[in-house]
Amino acid sequence: MISKLTIVFVLTLLACAATDTDSERISGYNLSKPDFTSELPDTLREISGLTDIDNTTFACIQDEKGILFIYDISKNEILRQDSFNIDGDYEGITRVDSSMYILRSDGTLFEISNYQSSNFKLTSFATGIPANNNEGLCYDPDNDRLLIASKGKIAKGPKYKDKRVIYGFDLKTKKLTNSPLFEFDIQTIVQYAADKKINLPARPKKNGQISEPFIKFMTSAIAVHPITKKLYLLSASDHLFFMFDMEGNIEHLELLNPEIFNKAEGITFLDNGDMLIANEGQDKKPTLLRFNYKNI
Repeated sequence: MISKLTIVFVLTLLACAATDTDSERISGYNLSKPDFTSELPDTLREISGLTDIDNTTFACIQDEKGILFIYDISKNEILRQDSFNIDGDYEGITRVDSSMYILRSDGTLFEISNYQSSNFKLTSFATGIPANNNEGLCYDPDNDRLLIASKGKIAKGPKYKDKRVIYGFDLKTKKLTNSPLFEFDIQTIVQYAADKKINLPARPKKNGQISEPFIKFMTSAIAVHPITKKLYLLSASDHLFFMFDMEGNIEHLELLNPEIFNKAEGITFLDNGDMLIANEGQDKKPTLLRFNYKNI
């Protein structure tokens, strides 16, 4: 005779499987099961951004040293490391042909031209982005621009409390857009989660009697998908994964398992759609996760 407890357990497994399938169908990835996991060397404990070079190689930075690292996935080793600037809080990196662009948290961009050469040229750009803390950087090839995501508010005051933005940096003019290209409202995202029956982390209201959904939405990494052209975004502090269309409309939201994503600080895509996510080490080893693209 089958017990009620067994039936409940089986139904729970089926519900979880259905959720994974739905998420995979929308996002293209099963985030609960990386196809490949690799521990990165302690040198990259503070890894804070990565960008693809080819199907076996990526470039990355770590947020305390002005060093560009070239990493071989198949060999699981650093191939090269080149100092490009003095130490600083470097948070994002993206490749545009033979140039690497690196984002410092204060909004300064560094362009490493001909990065494969030991005689590379370094140029810096003071973007003037209004936020003091910026972490997300990626290339938007269809519009020949970089996208720069602010981690926090762009100004003080209650009207900015729930607002998060992404600016554009035009690669022809080397100028920041006058206004944000994307504007996100935290309460809109919370409502989306409620509509989709996604249980966000909660905190007590001021009266201490009722809990309410709460997210910080502090962007740690962004990337444009090479096939779907969707914008993917990570908020490491919330353990959340987002997908937006290029108009800024949310299309997917998923909770990340902290055991797999202890602090997701970098995201990039290979040409075939496979996704790489890097975790900062903290009290664990830094890791690289690969998720094969499933175009269901």
